[in-house]
Amino acid sequence: MISRYSRPAMTAIWSAETRYRIWFEIEAHATDALADLGVVPPDAAAALWRWWATNPVIDVAAIDAIEAVTKHDVIAFLTWVAEQVGPEARFMHQGMTSSDVLDTCLAVQLARASDVLMNDLDQLLVVLERRAREHKLTPTIGRSHGIHAEPVTFGLKLAQAYAEFDRCRTRLRHAREEIATCAISGAVGTFANIDPRVEAHVAARMGLAIEPVSTQVIPRDRHAMFFATLGVIAGSVERLATEIRHLQRTEVLEAEEYFAPGQKGSSAMPHKRNPVLTENLTGLARMVRGYVTPALENVALWHERDISHSSVERYIGPDATITLNFALGRLTAVVDKLLVYPERMQRNMDRMGGLIHSQRVLLALTQAGVSREDAYRLVQRNAMRVWESDGALSLQALLASDAEVTAALSSAEIASNFDLEYHFKQVDAVFERVFGSAQ
Repeated sequence: MISRYSRPAMTAIWSAETRYRIWFEIEAHATDALADLGVVPPDAAAALWRWWATNPVIDVAAIDAIEAVTKHDVIAFLTWVAEQVGPEARFMHQGMTSSDVLDTCLAVQLARASDVLMNDLDQLLVVLERRAREHKLTPTIGRSHGIHAEPVTFGLKLAQAYAEFDRCRTRLRHAREEIATCAISGAVGTFANIDPRVEAHVAARMGLAIEPVSTQVIPRDRHAMFFATLGVIAGSVERLATEIRHLQRTEVLEAEEYFAPGQKGSSAMPHKRNPVLTENLTGLARMVRGYVTPALENVALWHERDISHSSVERYIGPDATITLNFALGRLTAVVDKLLVYPERMQRNMDRMGGLIHSQRVLLALTQAGVSREDAYRLVQRNAMRVWESDGALSLQALLASDAEVTAALSSAEIASNFDLEYHFKQVDAVFERVFGSAQ
């Protein structure tokens, strides 16, 4: 992943040094269990941990040099460790196969990445709740098909985003539980050369569950679900980013990204204030979703194992988690400093001559005894005049001068249906559903 869209805590999880340290822990814990079972001498495990206690530097270049000859990464690592530890290291990897190390390591890395992402979501949720409560009763127009529909509040928009990302966090928690799985079962997963108790010991020490049937590799349906979950989270990121991008359009301008002192919007046009951060988030979301299909295709491996998944996961493991980590951090910052313009929201609501109240009049006419079909016709014919005047005419005034309408509703009754506050009487109830309290 390029450094431009990377954050240190997540990239550290995927460094070569971190990977080799996890490999060592898996091997050393397995050797501990083998010693307890009498398969290897007790000194073998002790020697590994004595060397580890010196906090050795992992010589990545040296391991790479060995791999250049062996053409096998796990063998290269074991060879290098043996050079550091001495003769006792020959008891490492007894009865194990490379996938035991690789798959268990990947499970640890994805679990750690999940923890970082859940923390990211927690921070985003805090900011979304704060801004939602701040604008709980800030009137704005709801749009369907991009067209003015009926009034909502800006707080409700943000509450919807909060509820969506709260669901994302729940999905990620479940995906973490499913992916945090250990397999130490040996060639073709039969445990023929290693006792299942070794797997249980390693799993407990590494904070993982046990894979019931590993077939030498952990089944990739787990990984497919994990990356699909990241893709859904990315979709939610893009949904909110797209909303903000629309609201920042010049002809809308109800909210916009914070524009810092000294910031420049265009190399050619000094007046520009572009939604560059949310546009960037849209692109990053596309990348995260792009990793879902390869993860799904990894499910269908040959027989008990092949390595067609391996090259894919070397890409998508780091890239998907690093990209989403950066995107969630950026989205949190955007929402935190989002500039909101209530006056512009009100002006936009007012510009179409009261059309946003058409449904209330329709309902009032039906309550007064007019058939729904006739009520719709009466309101629509007046609404279309307002629409075609681009809001220059008033729907309320036209309805009050329409004899068929006033035969059912008085002018005062018509006017009562143009009350903006009517639309917000259930906002507290929605906030209680989302946040647990209205205040």
